Amino acid sequence: MNVQKAEGKLPSIRDYYSATQLRADRWSALREAAEGLHRHGGDGRQGKKLRATAEALFEALEPIERYWAFPGAHAFDHLRRMLHNGNIEDLSSSVRRVARALTSGAYRRRTIPLGADDGDGDEFEEEAALSPEARALGRPYFEVLIVDEVNEHQERFLKQNLQRMRRAEDPFIYEAVVVPSLEDALIGILFNHNVQAVVVRPGLTLKSKNDLPILNQYLSRVADDEEMEALEPHAYGPEACRLIAKIRPELDAYLVTDRSAEDIAGLDLGRCRRVFYNQEDFLELHLNILRGVNRRYKTPFFTALKEYSRQPTGVFHAMPISRGKSISRSHWIQDMGAFYGPNIFLAETSATSGGLDSLLEPRGPIKEAQDMAARAFGSKHTFFATNGTSTCNKIVVQSVVRPGDIVLVDRDCHKSHHYGMVLAGANVVYMDSYPLHQYSMYGAVPIHEVKHQLLKLKAAGKLDRVRMVLLTNCTFDGLVYNVQRVMEECLAIKKDLIFLWDEAWFAFARFSPTYRQRTAMGVANTLRETLRTPEAAKAWEAQQKELEGADDETWLNTRLVPPPDARVRVYATQSTHKTLTSLRQGSMIHVNDQDFKGEVEQAFHEAYMTHTSTSPNYQIIASLDVGRRQVELEGFEFVQRQVESAMSIRRAIMTHPLLSKYFRVLTPGDMIPEEYRESGIESYFDQDHGWVDKWSVWNQDEFVLDPTRITLAVGGTGWDGDTFKTKILMDKYGIQINKTSRNTVLFMTNIGTTRSSVAYLIEVLVEIANDLDELLDDASRMEKRSFENRVSGLVEHVPPLPDFSRFHAAFRTDSETPEGDIRSAFFLAYDEDNCDYLPIDAALMKRLEGGEELVSSSFIIPYPPGFPILVPGQVISKEIMHFMQALDVSEIHGFRPDLGLRVFTQEALDALLKKNNGEG
Repeated sequence: MNVQKAEGKLPSIRDYYSATQLRADRWSALREAAEGLHRHGGDGRQGKKLRATAEALFEALEPIERYWAFPGAHAFDHLRRMLHNGNIEDLSSSVRRVARALTSGAYRRRTIPLGADDGDGDEFEEEAALSPEARALGRPYFEVLIVDEVNEHQERFLKQNLQRMRRAEDPFIYEAVVVPSLEDALIGILFNHNVQAVVVRPGLTLKSKNDLPILNQYLSRVADDEEMEALEPHAYGPEACRLIAKIRPELDAYLVTDRSAEDIAGLDLGRCRRVFYNQEDFLELHLNILRGVNRRYKTPFFTALKEYSRQPTGVFHAMPISRGKSISRSHWIQDMGAFYGPNIFLAETSATSGGLDSLLEPRGPIKEAQDMAARAFGSKHTFFATNGTSTCNKIVVQSVVRPGDIVLVDRDCHKSHHYGMVLAGANVVYMDSYPLHQYSMYGAVPIHEVKHQLLKLKAAGKLDRVRMVLLTNCTFDGLVYNVQRVMEECLAIKKDLIFLWDEAWFAFARFSPTYRQRTAMGVANTLRETLRTPEAAKAWEAQQKELEGADDETWLNTRLVPPPDARVRVYATQSTHKTLTSLRQGSMIHVNDQDFKGEVEQAFHEAYMTHTSTSPNYQIIASLDVGRRQVELEGFEFVQRQVESAMSIRRAIMTHPLLSKYFRVLTPGDMIPEEYRESGIESYFDQDHGWVDKWSVWNQDEFVLDPTRITLAVGGTGWDGDTFKTKILMDKYGIQINKTSRNTVLFMTNIGTTRSSVAYLIEVLVEIANDLDELLDDASRMEKRSFENRVSGLVEHVPPLPDFSRFHAAFRTDSETPEGDIRSAFFLAYDEDNCDYLPIDAALMKRLEGGEELVSSSFIIPYPPGFPILVPGQVISKEIMHFMQALDVSEIHGFRPDLGLRVFTQEALDALLKKNNGEG
């Protein structure tokens, strides 16, 4: 039979973004085919068609199933033989059990019988239907990948020996899956999210025998073909361990080898937990596997808090709510106790002893939890915060920036950074992102702009005052920097520059190999390794000779190489609660600074004390601890599903003929100008060619688009973004989103997004499009014209986004470079006599067009888009005023419509200028 022909009736491989999604859908399709065969029989036209479909599905699933312990290669072959032997009734029953077990997760809790005489395997509880208590009582399940080329008998021997080591007191339960080669090991850890440990044995080979396009995509991501081909057989095991650490650093690897200890000692084994020589001791291997997983499973503070809540305690300190006493004794607030349950109150305390710890001076379980978070996120130090990333940003800025230091700042960053500059007394150089005028949003700051500002400061002799570069990665709209390129090129100009990457919306990125290469901590660790190599020194020396005597234009247009003695000084702030599991306001600060201990640590702790409450919420700290556990054990799986959900939304909208009339998903080609897309990518999905493998794109492009953010252009509906969000999505359908622009709304998938949520969103959009169709069908000619005018106003007549103008001379040291003293301007406005209010009217525009300098005395932040278009001390341009007049947003922070725009009086500016010049 021509399998390709039969498979052509199924969705093509190119229709799937991931092999995981393909696997799930094909098991579902196989269940339907087997049940259809059971109903219709194997004969007749329908029966033959169903049999061909089932055979094609088995053919498609066969290479994929080799990487999973359930149902396992042996059981899969058994099912296939049922089809070939015509045992259709048993096949239907068994495939149904497998499909349901995969969907429900039942195989993680119990053995799933597949034979006809193995009892009733159809009646098992759904994973999601179990109570949290029932699920917590079960032992967590995972899989161990064994890499060794063995025959069926030897494979059974390996698995049985590990199974014999199981004990009732084991905290976890696992099954083994055996693959033959190094390439299969890499596919397995990228594909099978259940794998938590890899055992690499000496019998492994190099190449995979699988030749399925979707699996080949995995291989192309992880290793250079030429380097792999050059490996000697004795190096396969160590290389496997090294690559496993590179791809999924959270996994435990164990190497079984017959090489001498001396040979192994000098090799890079990645994060290999232990080396076993010759034949391993199966009990010792079993215990090490459990110990390794338990190392990640531990939650020091959450466990301590649970233990504390169980202690009989007399409360004679602050917090009447502690132990729930003020609630249980009340006649009027019993509903609060009923809503939250007892545990949250039993765990409430202001005590820092009794097994607990102090967030301000952690020495016990909080310190241990932070150290484990540092391991998980790849930092050298991690600090928990219980009042959001806004506070984290201020802590970092205050700890590393001194009054008068120059800081290069992404102008449309979060407002906490601007206030941080005020608190630190920084001289700010605002860098402009490229604008996306047609969507009323900014992109990101090109490396050319960053280098331009640094070189300008260097030419002015101010490079010694430049302290830090602050950028948002990724932006709210999903634009992600080439972090390594930015840091390398900036360090080539100033080798001790500090970087603060605001990764508020990017905490999940650590747990995907594709994303990790663009994270602050991932790149910091890469630079620590590469800068020390002889190759790095040679590359720098060669470039220095080429650039000798070169002008700034040449430097701007050259991909700069950092000096080998550059210092790696990187900070990242992350809103754990925004993209991972944590209670609201749970955030982390990650530090990877080679000079932290000697230069910053004391100042950092002072800043931390300044901004952190002496009464932090223990529930938030515990949730950060548990959130870290989750991502170390299942972050890879959850992030993969998150991306899959987003890609499904993209594909559904782009291929639906009705939706495309009113909506458009913005692609990388829409959101990133061509000069920043070296790969030439236009879209992640194309109807003619399917999915684009984004690995190569993320390797090279200056900016990439995070696929988990779906920006939907809604101007075609006649509603602006804010109206569409509030009146349509939220009020009518209960769909919640965060961000809008004048003509777009932003949908974000996260690790909690389900396929049901995706389906509901598509249903809602289709219903909205249908309603618009019906409305326009019945509309009069004037009503249609009105609709077309609204659409035109939203799509074609969009006000251009203004650039940052400049700081007034009163807040600058000279006119050579653009930095401004934002702190002086901020506090000058505290005196009402220094300020005046001007209505935004024709008279104001006439004054600006006449060349009069008017200076803002406050932050002006329209929402949306949510970034300041004016900061204290900034000269007001006519472009900014035109933009403000064209805005039709719900709120403008810092602006009072009843009074007008708050500006400095000319007298206040003149007095400050005289003071700065020593005249008064």
